[in-house]
Amino acid sequence: MVQWNSTRTKVQLRLAVQRLRMVQQKQEALAKKARRDIATLVEKGKLETARVRVENIINEDIHSELLELLELYCELLVARFGLLDMNTREPDPGVKEGICSIIHAAPRTEIKELHVLREMLMSKYGREFSIGVMDNKDNCVSERVTRKLQVATPSPALVDAYLGEIAKGYGIDWSPSPPPNNAVASPASPKAESIALEADEPEAKAILSPAKFKDSETKLPDVPAGGASEPPPSYPAAAASTSKSHEEDLFKRLENLKRR
Repeated sequence: MVQWNSTRTKVQLRLAVQRLRMVQQKQEALAKKARRDIATLVEKGKLETARVRVENIINEDIHSELLELLELYCELLVARFGLLDMNTREPDPGVKEGICSIIHAAPRTEIKELHVLREMLMSKYGREFSIGVMDNKDNCVSERVTRKLQVATPSPALVDAYLGEIAKGYGIDWSPSPPPNNAVASPASPKAESIALEADEPEAKAILSPAKFKDSETKLPDVPAGGASEPPPSYPAAAASTSKSHEEDLFKRLENLKRR
């Protein structure tokens, strides 16, 4: 196990951020190609093959969002490194969520820089704390992270909705089939598709973001300006530092990603 060292850990955090960004960019490029291929399949009427490939894209998109969350947590730990570097066996509340999320989720990624960082954090906080994090004791790991680690088959309604967005993005005249005729008599049947989609919330909102289906160079949709109804972040206050404005920006990005 790699031992804790303040200087090396700070460098490792930055290396992890760089690597996570590179992997996300590579995955987005592959996803664009996959969406073009799926659009071609839809155009040729090969819908079953297209649906199988859409399931894979949905899972890849969820994994990409997990990597984005971990990237934001790494940036947050850099911004609050003074709290991380304190000589305590229990993390400060201002950095605990990020630490727990990295320790818990890193093994489910192929990011070596993240694995090394995880070992450093486990070395600092000890075996007992690390075991508790791996077991998600007291729900210490962000729920958004744990949801993205769950393995589940996307619902047919979500797959068809995704397929419809891909077709729309490439100008193909195709939309999901309406409910069966025997369901028309039921007052609730016109909402069957939306009800099925609700089972995949909140993942469906993030996955079906229109920006994902546009063949552009933009990696992620712009963060919307905070509305009047948007609650402020609920994170504990950190010690004052020269990176305060950067830290506030991280919070906004993290909160926006959690609400998708």
